[in-house]
Amino acid sequence: MAELDLEKTVETIARKARNASLQLGVSSTAQRNEALGYLAELIRQKATSLKQANQQDIEYARQASLSESMIDRLILTDDRIEGMAQGVEQVAKLEDPVGAVLESKTRPNGIRIDKVRVPIGVIGIIYESRPNVTVDCAVLCLKSGNSAILRGGKEAFHSNTFLAGLIQEALKKAHISESAVQLIPTADRAALNILLQKDEYVHCIIPRGGEKLIRFVSENTRIPVIKHYLGVCAAYVDKDADLEMASDIVVNAKAQRPSACNAIENLFIHADIAKEFLPKIAQALGSQGVEMRVDGASVAILLRASGAQFEPAVENDLYTEHLDKIITVKVVNSDDEAIQNINRYGSAHSDTIITDSHETAEKFLNGVDSATVYWNASTRFTDGFEFGLGAEIGISTDRLHARGPMGLNELCTYKFKIIGTGQIRP
Repeated sequence: MAELDLEKTVETIARKARNASLQLGVSSTAQRNEALGYLAELIRQKATSLKQANQQDIEYARQASLSESMIDRLILTDDRIEGMAQGVEQVAKLEDPVGAVLESKTRPNGIRIDKVRVPIGVIGIIYESRPNVTVDCAVLCLKSGNSAILRGGKEAFHSNTFLAGLIQEALKKAHISESAVQLIPTADRAALNILLQKDEYVHCIIPRGGEKLIRFVSENTRIPVIKHYLGVCAAYVDKDADLEMASDIVVNAKAQRPSACNAIENLFIHADIAKEFLPKIAQALGSQGVEMRVDGASVAILLRASGAQFEPAVENDLYTEHLDKIITVKVVNSDDEAIQNINRYGSAHSDTIITDSHETAEKFLNGVDSATVYWNASTRFTDGFEFGLGAEIGISTDRLHARGPMGLNELCTYKFKIIGTGQIRP
């Protein structure tokens, strides 16, 4: 596609998205839910064709020597396709956020002021690899009355294109403008650069992908960006932990799906239970093929443990999002030290404490400065579906205007509606 055509294509997509958003913002809940119902049906009906499109992307990914973690994110299995359809249905069942009155007050002069939730408008989503993001983002934007402009990566181009076609077919059946959800029809980086300059039409950008992509987007647009750079999550096993529970949680949080951004990368263990717990967790993680990179105190303990496999860690390991079967382990001498380490090395995403002490848990939950903090549960629950939000549009580690899994409410802003009876200002 010539550069002039590319500029015109993105401009047209953005302008149509803005026009569609004005119509969508006043559409009925029933109409938007009807489109979601059609989409869930289409995903199931077209599963075989979708997998064929996805197979083209998998073959490209292997030829391009992408990492196994990236390929894992790309693959659409029968279970993942059914999960997409269920996610659409769950969003359809959720309460419509648009029009909810957040606050209402009547002034002494009789004027009533209502603070009302409304759609943001046009949301651009930039993402890599995972094709289910195409559906997740589209349905959340649709339900919350927003238009979506989707720009996926080249590694999932065929899957994304197929899914975008299903979405537009569902919109058409529900008599909603097909421009409410559009996929930029090229993976050319130039198209992204053009989109990032369309602040006349686009009101928010959400990049989902690696740190390099997110920083690129943030540094090259005037449009507000909601982001999370990294998922350096941690588990802290306290001296008062149930060690069987701790082992189960740590293994799940690391090994159940290492490529997920809510999988733990760091494990902190209280010194009082390290001699007992370290050999136990080394064996449990080793059975799952997880490589342990450990600090000096852990080395001293594990050298005496039969069959423990590990490598000495360097400090940079604690800052690293591996997205693989690698975990960094450090022994700490207090709860305060654990909290300080998590706040220093983590990315404010998801962190958990395993302890039977209510007092220690409260200190951790209040002291760890992350979007989601857990007590006696795996960080793998940081997910819109698991939080009952339906599919999520992303997990924000920002502070404004959303934090954690972003569902329908986080895709809205508000306006003030003022109702008078003829009042004028003196």
